[in-house]
Amino acid sequence: MTKGMKMNPKVDIFLSKTNKWQEETEKLRSIILDCQLTEELKWGKPCYTFEGSNIVIIQGFKEFCALMFFKGVLLHDPNGILVQIGENTQAGRQIRFTNVQEIVEMDTILKAYIHEAIEVEKAGLKVDFKKSTDLILPEEFQNKLDENPALKTAFEALTPGRQRAYVMHFSAPKQSKTRESRVEKCVQQILNGKGLNDR
Repeated sequence: MTKGMKMNPKVDIFLSKTNKWQEETEKLRSIILDCQLTEELKWGKPCYTFEGSNIVIIQGFKEFCALMFFKGVLLHDPNGILVQIGENTQAGRQIRFTNVQEIVEMDTILKAYIHEAIEVEKAGLKVDFKKSTDLILPEEFQNKLDENPALKTAFEALTPGRQRAYVMHFSAPKQSKTRESRVEKCVQQILNGKGLNDR
């Protein structure tokens, strides 16, 4: 095996366009390729896979660039550098950088984390996503489910992600009346087996 894997021309094109985090992305790319991952361009970003499974992706934001581990929650993180992206992100974790020097200094640590992420994949470890039973349903929606068994069945048949999207949508308004009207508007869509954003 040659040192590092081959570079994907699509990522070369991505990097040839001016990008605020160009230097950082190139440095991260060379570190990741040293770890024998396959380079692809997914969601418009350099993404690295192992036997078809996503391992890490390089992300550029306004304030920082990041290395996002798809199953970051399963890594040990001895250095305490993994950041949870948002309160609803269950699996992904980021390591954030604001300059190329930080990446250079963390070269060995980053490789250790990437190798661990590959081991997690090889071992077939899965993220234990919170099930919908862990969802706190707003009272207005709970009442609706209690009075409409067909709706309850349809809601329970939705994927956990779709259930979560509805619950977040219903719980957002401060006023009960608004929550109730949101529930009303979505009843038919749930009965049709569709998610909040499905058309």
